[in-house]
Amino acid sequence: MLADNMHIYITFTLYLIVILGIGIYAYFSTKNFDDYILGGRKMGGFVTAMSAGASDMSGWLLMGLPGAIFTTGLSQAWIAIGLVIGAYFNYRIVAGRLRIFTEHYNNALTLPEFFAERFPFQKKALKIISSTIILFFFTIYCASGVVAGAKLFQSLLNIDYHTALWLGAFATILYTLIGGYLAVSWSDTIQASLMFFALLLAPIMVLMNLSWHEISTALQTKVAITHIPYSNWLHNVSGIGVISALAWGLGYFGQPHILARFMAADSLQSLNYARKIGISWMILCLTGAVAVGYFGLAYFTAKDFPLSHPEAVFIELSKLLFNPWVAGVVLSAILAAVMSTLSAQLLMSSAAITEDFYKGFLRKNATSRELVWIGRLMVLVIAIIAIWIAQDPKSKVMGLVSYAWAGFGSAFGPVLIISLFNRHISSRAALCGMLAGAITVIIWKPLMAYWGWIDMAQLYEMIPGFLASATIATTSSLFHPVNQEVSNKFNQAVAEFKNKE
Repeated sequence: MLADNMHIYITFTLYLIVILGIGIYAYFSTKNFDDYILGGRKMGGFVTAMSAGASDMSGWLLMGLPGAIFTTGLSQAWIAIGLVIGAYFNYRIVAGRLRIFTEHYNNALTLPEFFAERFPFQKKALKIISSTIILFFFTIYCASGVVAGAKLFQSLLNIDYHTALWLGAFATILYTLIGGYLAVSWSDTIQASLMFFALLLAPIMVLMNLSWHEISTALQTKVAITHIPYSNWLHNVSGIGVISALAWGLGYFGQPHILARFMAADSLQSLNYARKIGISWMILCLTGAVAVGYFGLAYFTAKDFPLSHPEAVFIELSKLLFNPWVAGVVLSAILAAVMSTLSAQLLMSSAAITEDFYKGFLRKNATSRELVWIGRLMVLVIAIIAIWIAQDPKSKVMGLVSYAWAGFGSAFGPVLIISLFNRHISSRAALCGMLAGAITVIIWKPLMAYWGWIDMAQLYEMIPGFLASATIATTSSLFHPVNQEVSNKFNQAVAEFKNKE
C-alpha cells in the first residue's frame, strides 16, 4: 500500500515543504505586531481576494459540501447560492467602509478593538465580550478544520483517527505560529489556486470515465435503492429549509477571519478588484464542489464501490481517477483548504487574546516584539484546545462549521453593518445587540426542542440570531442618545471613505 501511494506521498510532502518555506520567509518579513496580525495593511487586490476565499471555504468546500450532496442530493446546494449572494454584498457593503473605518478609529487591528473605539462608552465591556465570542466560536470552528485534516490523513495514510488528528494539525500550527498574517495570506493565494484547480478537474475526470447515460442510469439505480431523488432541489426541503440554507449568506457580515482580509487591503481600489476575482473564484469553486458530490455519487454507484464516509468522496475520487502524481497535487488542495481557514482562525483567536486581553488589560505598554511572541504562544494554546474538541472520530465538519458560522454572523454582523452606516447607534445598543445575537444562537435549538417546537428547531439559528441582534441594537438606540463627539468622529470617517472612493 505504501509503495502504491508513494507518488502521492512525495507530492504531498513537497507541498508541505513549500508552505512551511513561506512561513519561514514570512517570519523574517514580520517586523512588528501590525505585520503579524494584518500584514501591515499592504495586501493587493489579488492576494486579498484569494486569501479571503481560501480562509472562507476551508475543508467544508472539499469535504463537507460534496459529502452533503453525496448523501442527500442537490437540495443541499441552496447553501452555495446563499453564500455567493452573501459574499457579494459583503464586498459591496462592508469591505470598503471597514477598511477605512478601522484605520480611522485608532488603526484598529481586530474587530473587538474596532468596536471598542467606535463605541467608547462601553469600551471595556465590548472588548471583553467580543473577544470572548471570538474565542468560543473560533475554537469550535478550528476544531472543524482539525477534523477535516484528520480525515484526509486517515484516508490517505490508513492510520488511526487520533494519530491523523495530530499529524493534520501540525503543519498548519507550525507555519501560522512562525509566519503570522503574511504567511497565511501568501500561502492562501497558492492554496486558493490549488482548490480552484482541483474542484474543476475532479468532475471533468468523472465525465471522462462515465457517459451521461451511465451517470443517469447510476443515479436512477441509487434512487431506486434509497428513495432519495438526488436531482430534486426541493427534496425533503421545506420553506424553512430553503430559507435556512440561503441564510448562510448572512454569516459573511460577521466572520472575523474574512473581515480581516478587507482590513489588510492596501486601498479601496484593491478591494474593488478583489471583489471581481473573489466572487468569480467562489462561483466556480462552489459549482465544482456540488458537481463532485453529485457526479461522485453516480461514479461510485456505477462502479459498485461502496463509500462508508460520504465526506471523503473527493479524496476517494482523486485516488481512483488521477495519475498518482496529479492525485498528490489534487489531494494537497484539501489540505490547502483546511490549512488556509484553520490558520486564519488561529491567527484571529490569537489576536483577540493578545491585542484585546493581554495588551488591553494586562500589559498596556507591551512592546511589539513581546506581542508577537505572545500571539505565537496563543496560536499553540488554541490549537491544542481545538484538537481536544475534535477527538471524536464521528465529528462532522459540516455541523461544526454551521454552528460557529451562525455564532459570528449573528453576534457581529448586524452590529458591524449598523456601526458602519448609522451614526445614531449608541455604545449600549451595540453591546446589547452583540449579546443578543450570540445568546440566541446558543439557546435556539435547545429551547425550541424543549418547548416541542420541532419545526422551529430546524430553522438555522443564524436567522433568529441575526434578527435578534439587529432588532435589539436598533431599538436600544432609541432610548440611549449618542454622544455628539462620537457622532462627529463617525461623520469624519464617512467623509474620509467618500474622499477615497
